[in-house]
Amino acid sequence: MELVADFWRTRGWDVVIRPTQAVGHATVLAREAAAAGHGLVLAAGGDGTLGEVTNGLVGTQTIMAPLPLGTANSFARELNMPLPGLFNPHRLLQAIDVLANGRVQEMDLGHTAVHGGSQNGRYWLLWAGVGADGYLVDELEPRPKWTKRVGPISYVFQGVPVMLRLPAMTAVVAVDGQTFADNFLLVLISNSRRYAGGMVELSPQAYLDDGLFEVWLFRGRGVLRIAQYLALAKLGDLAGRPDVTRLTAGKIDIKTDPPFPFQTDGEPAGRTPFTVSIRPRALRLLVPSTAPTDLFLRPGIPLAELE
Repeated sequence: MELVADFWRTRGWDVVIRPTQAVGHATVLAREAAAAGHGLVLAAGGDGTLGEVTNGLVGTQTIMAPLPLGTANSFARELNMPLPGLFNPHRLLQAIDVLANGRVQEMDLGHTAVHGGSQNGRYWLLWAGVGADGYLVDELEPRPKWTKRVGPISYVFQGVPVMLRLPAMTAVVAVDGQTFADNFLLVLISNSRRYAGGMVELSPQAYLDDGLFEVWLFRGRGVLRIAQYLALAKLGDLAGRPDVTRLTAGKIDIKTDPPFPFQTDGEPAGRTPFTVSIRPRALRLLVPSTAPTDLFLRPGIPLAELE
């Protein structure tokens, strides 16, 4: 982190390193940074850390910059960033280099509100899911640190026994006025192109600033059906299947029987029923120069013009 800080200092930035102390602390630190008028918060960690920082910066002028240091780093894969790895000791310097040469964009966020909950809800970057992925996250998180060091493969070995216990789920899903009631394996609301730790490009035509989610309804049950869906998604062959429904929407209401846990950005987020809504262009994001050129509809501003 000192090397990262020195890189920005040589460009004329004043840099303060603030380590997190507990779950949720990154949100507090980010909110304090925005209130103090800091121009940019570099979030060093995985998707969970990015989600916490997002909740501290939403609606402010402070820019978030992702620095991938987590297990899956799905959002970093979305942006084609250099990833952590034993065989790439210079990855941090590579990552900050592509960020420094990047552009500032305004990104949509998802927002979830649990029915009857005492809190106002939570913002997220990538996806909200209920069914197989929400159950898996609820059973596995928080994971021991040694499993995170192994990488995404540890999720597979830990996840298969959990999926064998997955109960059936009946859901009623209202999508911008349309209602779907069925036995669903997974209901996924996606704000990004990639899924499953960034390993599957589920929605290759999605934009991060179009004001819409992609909503996926997967019917069925069982670990074999999950594997089938993942394989078809990897091949880009999900469209047109009678057991899969894909829609675009800005608001989704979900009720299940029995009540089911759901996840946002790979973190436990509560239990059904809940409502998901889009918050258009609610986060200022520093997008690295490696990101796909068609990821946003609106033009960005080069960081160099803001320095």
